[in-house]
Amino acid sequence: MKSAFDKIAAGLEDAIAFADGDTDRARVATVDVRAVRAATKLTQGAFAETYRFPVGTVRDWEQRRRLPDTGSATLLKMIEVDPKGVEAIIAKVR
Repeated sequence: MKSAFDKIAAGLEDAIAFADGDTDRARVATVDVRAVRAATKLTQGAFAETYRFPVGTVRDWEQRRRLPDTGSATLLKMIEVDPKGVEAIIAKVR
């Protein structure tokens, strides 16, 4: 069994490798934006307008040029679970 030190050292080595550009040992949690949007049956423009995202950002996410930040990923997961509920909440804060 590995000691706590060994586990911490291994994690630190992985973090350093990731910072240096080695993504083989990293896990990047994200959401499939295209699938979420497709489930809403909205165009990129309509999806962006409905959920208050810049359309260029939605396009970049779907083409995997960029990944959603933590807050956006959380909102996208909420949309995936209950798109109409999220729309209702957004309507209240407009």
